[in-house]
Amino acid sequence: MRRAIYPGSFDPITNGHLDVLQRASGLFDELIVAVARDNAKQSLFTVEERVELLQAATEHLPNLKVMPFEGLLVDFARQQQAMALVRGLRAVSDFEFEFQLALMNRKLEPNLETMFLMPREELTYISSRLVKEIARLGGNVNQFVPPHVVAALKAKQAKAQ
Repeated sequence: MRRAIYPGSFDPITNGHLDVLQRASGLFDELIVAVARDNAKQSLFTVEERVELLQAATEHLPNLKVMPFEGLLVDFARQQQAMALVRGLRAVSDFEFEFQLALMNRKLEPNLETMFLMPREELTYISSRLVKEIARLGGNVNQFVPPHVVAALKAKQAKAQ
């Protein structure tokens, strides 16, 4: 079985993430979307909320599973018997960091490949950080995230006020 992992914080999932994971799910028998429990970013949503938002956004993809993870990604990949990591690249500025990360992961686990996928051109500028900022300032994020994520962002904003 060809199993891959698409890791990230997904805080929140965007239409760019969805584009990458939909295309990646067609390349593998199983795709695990691995939601980072401990990341260096200040998360708006808890890991449980992020998993729920992802599950709702991907219920139409039968070969996709959403799971939280913590610790080293290569350890999680070994546990899940994954052969590849899928990483999204939005811009050239992403490449340097992602390239360094891929080489480090290869050093830690030589049998784990990294595959880079780019979202459709019209989605390349979308980032979770920008979506959260627009939502925080009362802007319309409908075109950047699925409808249930819009509702979740509004609920978070209402709670914060």
